[in-house]
Amino acid sequence: MPLADFLKRNSKLFAAALLVALASSVAWPKPALAASPQHHDQVPGFYRMKVGDLEVTALFDGFGVFDPHWLKGKKATIDGVAKALHEDPHMLDGCETGFLVNTGKQLILVDAGGGTWYGGGALGRLAGSLRSSGYTPEDVDLVLATHLHSDHVGGLTTQDGQRVFPNAEVYVAKAESDFWLSPEVAAKAPKDAQPFFQSAQAIAAPYIKAGKWHTFSGAEPIVDGMQLVPLPGHTPGHTGYEFSSKGQKILFWGDIIHVQRVQLQHPEVTVVFDTAATAAAATRNRLLPKLAREDVVIAGPHMLFPSLGRVRKEGSGYTWAPVAFTDKWDKK
Repeated sequence: MPLADFLKRNSKLFAAALLVALASSVAWPKPALAASPQHHDQVPGFYRMKVGDLEVTALFDGFGVFDPHWLKGKKATIDGVAKALHEDPHMLDGCETGFLVNTGKQLILVDAGGGTWYGGGALGRLAGSLRSSGYTPEDVDLVLATHLHSDHVGGLTTQDGQRVFPNAEVYVAKAESDFWLSPEVAAKAPKDAQPFFQSAQAIAAPYIKAGKWHTFSGAEPIVDGMQLVPLPGHTPGHTGYEFSSKGQKILFWGDIIHVQRVQLQHPEVTVVFDTAATAAAATRNRLLPKLAREDVVIAGPHMLFPSLGRVRKEGSGYTWAPVAFTDKWDKK
């Protein structure tokens, strides 16, 4: 059949084939994919390390920025901090951390974070961090409180008076308990200090009722391999806890330092939350040189997470050497 006749009889089929061929040769733009939503959650808030045979887990409770007006010291020093803040707005960054110690026999929590009692919602992640780390609040046997400010013990109790750690015995220095839980002392306290008394009493109440609130006044043994370290000044019974295992030590020092980049360089700087500022500065000046000489791991609740590290001498002051991340248990 002549080509002209073939095309005439099959013109519609030929035209369709031609359109298909043309379409396949053109690079048509592809429709845009929907943008992926951003994820605002970080990794679970815990960090684990070994100190001898002890498993120590830092538990993130929340992030915060220290108010420069809370710092007290010589005018030249405070003015220097204010000037430095203009160059580095993150200079006063800090956080709140609690620490879990697994001795192999007991599960011990040192400080419990702020819960809903402090921080206006910025704190309160400790129980979730604990669960992420593989434990539950019901697993905790003991709670050791460095002091009774609500950012350190608020995580013990819910706002409706329920114990967050129902099986735990709570230990705190007698001087600390007697001060913050005393209605007579509270009545004489300044107005801006009243919330600390009110929260301490509400937080302690369900543990006292359950017979799980205990105080110590000396060096009586509470945990094998743990030594009480009186750290006076910040509060009347402010206490550190030093654990030892296989020649290694870790000191849970409570509120020795609130702002690491200021108070390590200027140990004389105190904070408005110190009940005895002169004694707090004296304790810091006594403790820092000792820790700088010794290979002691420090657990500092307000140091940047994971809030574990060592103190090193630097010039006229000190610096913080945070632990390096490792997943190897045979390393410090």
